[in-house]
Amino acid sequence: MGFEWILQVPILFFSIIIHEFSHGLVALFYGDHTAEEQGRLTLNPLPHVDLFGTLLLPAMCILGGAPVFGWAKPVPVDSSRMRGGKRAIVAVSLVGPLSNVALAFLAALLFRLSYTLGGAAPDMQDTLAEALRFGVVLNLYLAAFNLIPVHPLDGSKVLEGLLPKRLARQYEQHAPYGFLIILFLIMSGTLSHILFPMVRLGIKTLAMMGLFW
Repeated sequence: MGFEWILQVPILFFSIIIHEFSHGLVALFYGDHTAEEQGRLTLNPLPHVDLFGTLLLPAMCILGGAPVFGWAKPVPVDSSRMRGGKRAIVAVSLVGPLSNVALAFLAALLFRLSYTLGGAAPDMQDTLAEALRFGVVLNLYLAAFNLIPVHPLDGSKVLEGLLPKRLARQYEQHAPYGFLIILFLIMSGTLSHILFPMVRLGIKTLAMMGLFW
């Protein structure tokens, strides 16, 4: 087991906290103060900690020698307090994955700039580049994963907000089985087949911009 996790864990924590903070911030913009009232509209990592997603899963990744992955406790959102109707719901849901796309772009930009550093020790430059490379790939995976239209992921809220009311009610019926569906996708290997093309597209886009390789 290597020591890559020493850099990967802080990058993971920062990425998932920004994701959840973004949900709360946009919900506040539309008039919902729920996250603020419950102390979740903060960059302090402690209120966002989820026992499995933030602690146990990253620990399992480290022990298994896999890249660190996880999620934070979802920020509470009350759609009944938001003005803007479905548009607000879609915006609040979509901003989480978009925040990860923005972080991936920022990490790619810093990755590109890291190779212009003059006088830096080669080992330090390589370590920085690998950390930023992980930040790019991690955030692309977080964005793709959260866009899957299965409850309770953000993609389900986006799709629900876009569907006509009758179809949205029918679609909501899968919610009690959402976790089981996600578990099946993971255990069957289907999840990787869903995520990889999306992540590869993101990497190719960044490469075409000259920011990543």
